[in-house]
Amino acid sequence: MAGARDPYVKLLLDAMEHSGCAVNRERHFSCEDCSGNVSGGFDASASQIVLCQNNIRNQAHMSRVVTHELIHAFDHCRAHVDWFTNVRHLACSEVRAANLSGDCSLVNEIFRLHFGLKQHHQTCVRDRAILSILAVRNISKEVARKAVDEVFESCFNDHEPFGRIPHNKTYARYAHRDFQNRDRYYSNI
Repeated sequence: MAGARDPYVKLLLDAMEHSGCAVNRERHFSCEDCSGNVSGGFDASASQIVLCQNNIRNQAHMSRVVTHELIHAFDHCRAHVDWFTNVRHLACSEVRAANLSGDCSLVNEIFRLHFGLKQHHQTCVRDRAILSILAVRNISKEVARKAVDEVFESCFNDHEPFGRIPHNKTYARYAHRDFQNRDRYYSNI
């Protein structure tokens, strides 16, 4: 599977399976040419992740896109997300994806020439969530920003299934190990 050795992807695939939403590579992933500069998307109506093969630059970029979209798929699996009519639901999943996927890692932000601000991670997550909403909904930037602001605190602090913000692959590996051991811990109580 695309990026299946990546610790972010491994954890999300395990969490999806644990939640009763196992992912099948042939069924749930589609590689397509996309217009614009979009790298991928989650098609909720088909429960499918679309990877934009013409816009993905390298393996690291692909792993980050797969992770971002798997977070949406995980949210779709575990919650009753109203993707199409409730912009706050979309905003929450976009906040979570920007926060947990590595979109706002220091390396990516330096590449974008954004760095050095206090609370930079939170600012990046807000900005990336707004951009993602605007990429898929025909709404004003003000409406997107308001939706993100309304859900930001609770959705930014929802780290499932990672348990923490995985700032790099080492943290993602620790989170995956902790996830694998969750049931073992609770069975001993």
